Amino acid sequence: MFGLLLVVFQGNDKLRLTRELPYLPWQFLVMGVAGAIATAGGVLDWRYHRNPLNLKIPKKERDAEAAALGLGGVPMFVLMWLAMMQSNPTTWLIPILLVLIYTVVAISYDEFVFHIKRCGPLETAYHRMLVFGNGVAWLAWFHFIFC
Repeated sequence: MFGLLLVVFQGNDKLRLTRELPYLPWQFLVMGVAGAIATAGGVLDWRYHRNPLNLKIPKKERDAEAAALGLGGVPMFVLMWLAMMQSNPTTWLIPILLVLIYTVVAISYDEFVFHIKRCGPLETAYHRMLVFGNGVAWLAWFHFIFC
């Protein structure tokens, strides 16, 4: 979605896109690498849940993961994009931090209540790729907007 929005808004000066290499600010490049790692971790984890677990995930765990994504990740993306496109992004800082706190709590709940009991080293590695990849991508985006 981020890449698509970059293409749609490529003429916007706030994005600081250039016609010469590297075309993108360094923060976007970091976001791309970290996001690719997070995506790979998510895909590998999903495949792991399909086989050998055959998608046997408790309802409470599915609900916790859906809440983290739906009430944390999606609103965070929208708030960060809105902040990036504003001339005064600091007006979005408090909502961003509130959603960040919720998201961290939701992810921690999922990891420490469900995953800590069941996951072996391989699945834990996939989760770390997903969580830390997304965290690094978010920090790079935050730096681009507010620094």
